[in-house]
Amino acid sequence: MRDMSIYLQPTYFMNWDHPDVLTLAKTLTKGITSEAEKAKKLFYLVRDEILYNPYSPFEEREDYQAHIILKRGEGYCIQKAIVLAALARANGIPARLRLADIRNHLIPPKLWEMMKTKIFYFHGYDELFIRNQWVKVTPTFDMRMCQRLELVPVEFDGIHPALFNPRTRDGRLHVEYVHQWGHYADLPFEDIIKGFHHFYSDEMIKRWKEASKQNRQKFLNGEKS
Repeated sequence: MRDMSIYLQPTYFMNWDHPDVLTLAKTLTKGITSEAEKAKKLFYLVRDEILYNPYSPFEEREDYQAHIILKRGEGYCIQKAIVLAALARANGIPARLRLADIRNHLIPPKLWEMMKTKIFYFHGYDELFIRNQWVKVTPTFDMRMCQRLELVPVEFDGIHPALFNPRTRDGRLHVEYVHQWGHYADLPFEDIIKGFHHFYSDEMIKRWKEASKQNRQKFLNGEKS
C-alpha cells in the first residue's frame, strides 16, 4: 500500500485547513460519497468559478495560497491547480501538482504582445489519485473564456484524464505539451520564479510585473480585473 500522506497534508500553498478553503471543500461535496464524483464537482468549480487570468499577481509567495486565490476569484494555471489540489486534499483525495512546458498556437494578441513566444514555461495542472491511479486534470481555461475564443473546453468525468485539447472545434492547432518537469507534493515556488527569469525575456518579465501590479491594485480596491 502506497503512503499517500504527503499528498494529503495541508501546506503553506495548498492550505486546505484554512476555514475558507475547508468550508468550500466540504460544502461542494456534501452528500456525495463517490470519490470520482467529488473530484468532478471540485474540478468544475475551479475550472469555471476561478476565472483564468494570465496577468494575475505572481511574484509573492502569498499569491499562490489557495485561500487568497479563492478570494480573488481568478488566477493563472499554477494558481488554479493549487486550489484544485487543496480542495481535493480537504476531501481526502490525494493530489499533487504537475509542471510542463506547453506551446499555445492561439495566444490572444494582447498576451502575445507581452510574451513574444508561444511557449508557456511551467504550466501547472493536477494529478488526482482516484480509483488507485493518478489521473491528470487541467482546470485552467474557464468556460466563458472557451466560448469567447471558440476553444474546446476541458471536460472531466472524475475518472479519465482531462488535458488540453490539441485542436479547436474547427481543426486549428491549439495546445501541445512539449516538455514535462514532473510532479510535486507542493509548489516549488523559488524554482519556478527563477525559471521564469531564465526562460522569459527581461522585457516580458517587466511587462508581466506591470500587469500583475495593476491587477493587484484592482483586487485591493475591490475591483474585478
